[in-house]
Amino acid sequence: MRGGRVDVGLTPRNHGPADVSDSTVRLRWSVPLAAGAQRLPAGCARTGRQEVVCRTGALAADGLGERIALRVWLRGRPTEVTMAVDTLWGGGAVDRNRANDRQQVLVLDTGDAYFF
Repeated sequence: MRGGRVDVGLTPRNHGPADVSDSTVRLRWSVPLAAGAQRLPAGCARTGRQEVVCRTGALAADGLGERIALRVWLRGRPTEVTMAVDTLWGGGAVDRNRANDRQQVLVLDTGDAYFF
């Protein structure tokens, strides 16, 4: 994050045991997104004051999906925010381990990259 701009790169992963035909992830920030239109990639849409959802496409069992890259602008110039990523819809697949469906990270306005 730098000056209210957050760049996110997300690579979805299916831990199995079966393929997933499609799924949706939700990204939520602890502060509102900036007013006006955000330029989001195909497959992503703003769904609330603080959230964006993105389609992952098909995910093979024990495989990685296509990387999702987006940039959002936050209202004001916060010095820190919390960003949560969670599985919103799993294509109807049965998930025996819902514990790995949600990640959360504290993002500081340093311009540094975070990996989790």
